[in-house]
Amino acid sequence: MRNPSQTKLNILVRSGDLFNTQGYRATSIANITKSTGFTKGAIYRHFENKEELENQALMHLSTVMFQKLRERIKKQATAPDKLRSILRFFESYISNPPLEGGCPLMNAAIEADDAHPSLKKGANKVLNLLEESIITILDNGIRFKQLKPEIDKKSLATLLIASLEGAIMMSKLRDDNDAIINVVKHLEIEIKKTEL
Repeated sequence: MRNPSQTKLNILVRSGDLFNTQGYRATSIANITKSTGFTKGAIYRHFENKEELENQALMHLSTVMFQKLRERIKKQATAPDKLRSILRFFESYISNPPLEGGCPLMNAAIEADDAHPSLKKGANKVLNLLEESIITILDNGIRFKQLKPEIDKKSLATLLIASLEGAIMMSKLRDDNDAIINVVKHLEIEIKKTEL
C-alpha cells in the first residue's frame, strides 16, 4: 500500500518541476499524470483542483530554494556577510541554478500577473518570506552593532530583491552573466554603506 504523504510529495516534486520549467498555464493535468505515473483521480485525492496543486507546488519549490539559501546564510558570522551570501546565491543562479527552470518566485510572479489571482497570492507570500528574512538579518545586524541603526530596512530589502530578480531575468534573456555581475557589484557597495 502506498504512503499518502509520500504520494503527495512525489506529486508536488514532479508537478513543481513541470510548472517551473514549462509554466503553470502550459502544464496540464495530463502532463502531471504522465510525469508522476499517478492517475488524475489519485492527484485529485490529494489536491482539490489544479489551482491548489499549483500553489502547493510553488510553496514546495520555494521551501527548497529557501533551504539552500539558508544553508549559505548560516555559514556567515556577521550580518554584512550574510547579506553578501544572498548576493552570491542569486549570482550563482545563472550558472548553477538550485532548481531547474530558475527562480520559482520570478516564474510564478511573471505568469500570475493579474490573470491568475491565486498564483499571484502565492507568489506574494513567497516574496514576503524573502523580504522578512532579509529584514531579520538587518535587524540582527543593527542589534549586534554590525550595521548602522538608521538603515531603512524595508527599502534596502526591496532594493536587494528587485535588483537581483531583475538581473537574473536580464542575464537569462541575454544568455550571459553581465547583468547579475554588475548588479551584485552595485549591491556590494550599498551593503558596504550600511556597515559600522
